[in-house]
Amino acid sequence: MKILLKVFEAVRPSFEGGKLRLFKPVFEALEHALFAPSTTTVTAPHIRDPLDMKRFMSMVVISLVPCVLAAFYFFGLRMAAMILVSYAAGGAVEVVFAIVRKEDIYEGFLVTGLLFPLILPPLLPLWMVALGVAFGVFIGKELFGGTGRNVFNPALVGRCFLSLAYPKMMAASYLEPSGALAGRLLTYIDASNIDAISSATPLALANKGDFSSLPHLFLGSVSGSAGETSAIAIILGGVFLLLTRVANWRTVVSILGSFVLLGGILHYTSPQDVGPVLWHLCAGGLLFGAFFMATDPVTSPTSNAGKWLYGILIGAVTVLIRNFTGYVEGVTFAILLGNIVAPILDEIIVGVRIRRLRSEG
Repeated sequence: MKILLKVFEAVRPSFEGGKLRLFKPVFEALEHALFAPSTTTVTAPHIRDPLDMKRFMSMVVISLVPCVLAAFYFFGLRMAAMILVSYAAGGAVEVVFAIVRKEDIYEGFLVTGLLFPLILPPLLPLWMVALGVAFGVFIGKELFGGTGRNVFNPALVGRCFLSLAYPKMMAASYLEPSGALAGRLLTYIDASNIDAISSATPLALANKGDFSSLPHLFLGSVSGSAGETSAIAIILGGVFLLLTRVANWRTVVSILGSFVLLGGILHYTSPQDVGPVLWHLCAGGLLFGAFFMATDPVTSPTSNAGKWLYGILIGAVTVLIRNFTGYVEGVTFAILLGNIVAPILDEIIVGVRIRRLRSEG
């Protein structure tokens, strides 16, 4: 690493003020990914936070490892191609905006680029993966000013765009996981003839009264988005996020709690129309959304009370969309709705607290 560091120091002048200064954001992004940032504060206090941006994003990537491994096992090497395309297309948008704005390239896309293929059907054509992630990063983040300024989760914006623009292709790109002992670890599925190999998701089958068994949902041997089929893999990664305090437990508990409460009431009053709440809890993208999407610190409320209200809204709206609309999965729309109201929730809560303090004073 010392040799590599010397190389970076030798070429630094070319990027900081020389012929390659246009590509300074790319140089600094590589440097920060391999080494600690070289910049320091000019005046005191010199404070170091053990959970800086790089470590924060690293924790999220580590937490996604169980879901990624499960996706490789169930759906094969095609997942590698989807991840590479996602990073290439979305990263290209990030680089272009960083160069134009003359700003740093932040580590945030390391998470977005990995999350996006995990919430897609595993047979989705690669050009649609590239289009979706580019749209999500461009519309969902860069138009708002880039990392830290975006209102919406860019991965969900990309998936929402694909669901609305190409509903037939999205619905027909699901794949039944392999029942072999080694899964599809060494297999690459060609999606050129999707109709011949695609299968329906558990939520789609549930609309017809066909419920998958809970053990299959828990282990992941069901059709679904690449990273959302295995409940146990999601829970393992999610618990890691909670233990490292990267994800706030209030958001997760409020989402799952409101979903269970409202879903249980609807199932009790109308069991023929609404499935068992435990089944719905493990089916679809609810767990993945609760742990990895809704807890995004940029697009969720900052106040603790806001996190509770935000989570309750997402859980309740997911139940309503799943059971009373034409969409079998409502997590994406519910979280995007939560992103919209998150700033308002914080503003209301802060306003109430200020008025309370004034009245007490």
